[in-house]
Amino acid sequence: QVQLVESGGGSVQAGGSLRLSCTANGRIYPYYCMAWFRQAPGKEREGIVSIRGDGRQNYADPVKGRFTISKDNAKNTVYLRMNNLKPDDTAMYYCALVGRDQFWYPQCLTVEYNHWGQGTQVTVSS
Repeated sequence: QVQLVESGGGSVQAGGSLRLSCTANGRIYPYYCMAWFRQAPGKEREGIVSIRGDGRQNYADPVKGRFTISKDNAKNTVYLRMNNLKPDDTAMYYCALVGRDQFWYPQCLTVEYNHWGQGTQVTVSS
């Protein structure tokens, strides 16, 4: 069983930056995707960015050019750097992981994830 532990949320003014971290504890399959999702009050959860084990990244349109995902394989950690934050970015942010023994997932933003973190709150004020 894998546990995902997130950190780095907080409150910031519009235009500011935050960095979220997600560390995976446990066995990770070699062909994996990790992603960040967010859910604002009254809205559905949305996938915003993903990274595959081989480094391939996908970004949803609302965050392109502002958010950057990266990973540190030695630490089993994924980071989300968020720049130029907007009030619309206010949400609970969740880290997610899915993996298997062979074959890369073609598109990590649309795959079904089976491991989730507890969430970290990001609040952006205008």
